[in-house]
Amino acid sequence: MRSNEPRLSVVMPVRNGRAFLDECVRSVLAQTFRDFEFVILDDASDDGTGEALRDWARRDARIRVVESRRPLGLSGSSNAVVREARAPLVARMDADDVAHPERLARQVAVMGERPDVVLVGTLCEGIDAAGRRVRPRDRWRLVRASLYPPFPHGSVMFRRADFEEVGGYHEECAGWEDQDFFLRLSRRGRVVVLPETLYLYRYHVSNSTGGSPVEQRARLYGVRGLCLAEFGEGRDYARVIADAARLNGDAPRATNEALYQTGSMRLWAGQPPDILGDALRPGALDLSARSLLTLALAAWGRVSPSTLRLCLRSFIRARDRVAGRRVKDGEPFEWRLR
Repeated sequence: MRSNEPRLSVVMPVRNGRAFLDECVRSVLAQTFRDFEFVILDDASDDGTGEALRDWARRDARIRVVESRRPLGLSGSSNAVVREARAPLVARMDADDVAHPERLARQVAVMGERPDVVLVGTLCEGIDAAGRRVRPRDRWRLVRASLYPPFPHGSVMFRRADFEEVGGYHEECAGWEDQDFFLRLSRRGRVVVLPETLYLYRYHVSNSTGGSPVEQRARLYGVRGLCLAEFGEGRDYARVIADAARLNGDAPRATNEALYQTGSMRLWAGQPPDILGDALRPGALDLSARSLLTLALAAWGRVSPSTLRLCLRSFIRARDRVAGRRVKDGEPFEWRLR
């Protein structure tokens, strides 16, 4: 590392993120770890985001704003902003979320002490548009093996060399480009999670999960399901990606996941899930236990979203306490993919 280079690059792509931008930027600048640059890519925003970023850059020399003249999309903007990073360590940040003041310090320490770790994420709590904490931490996600990451994308830190070695984000995996990137990184070393709440993930209806059509997300999840099946068997899924245009995967399962994710985003954002109509369409779901659960939750959310949120919060807190017998604060916990 050259003497004038920072130890860490915090990178953040943003498109039309003005609503939550100031709170997000303040949380990064307030970190106890100070030796970083903050590289922000404005992905052709038209809501005043660019002007706000330039104002922040005038106030703090650590901020460097890069502008794209055309929208690059989720994967394209994520790759572009990492290419601008100068430090050997890169921390991701998302423009609608909030970082705990100790987040970067804790993650830098893990990366420095454990050279076999290729990525470290953190657990989170969910907040709504007003910043109220609505979804508790969930350590239970750490004690069960799963190919679904137990940490939000914006909470991760990785080495730039590993990012370049695996080829960054794959644009053909748009919509699950973060999960694909994590899985490919996991072949190079350990992926660990800090079990404390060092990140606040914001639920709001303009989020890509809550706002995109169910049919579009169902097709995405269908292809992703085929890829994860290949990965679970120890095989490369590049062939599946190449054939994605003619593949549908397990349609009812994919539709169920799309409905569940969409309804969850809306529910924690403080609104009714509003997925019952889609769930009841002929052929949308099958008679599996998972589909029946989604139907039950959709119906409950239609009648009383507030009591559904209350019940789910109690359930999550209970299983978090159970998981706490194995997962202790202060110690990184390895993501169990299998």
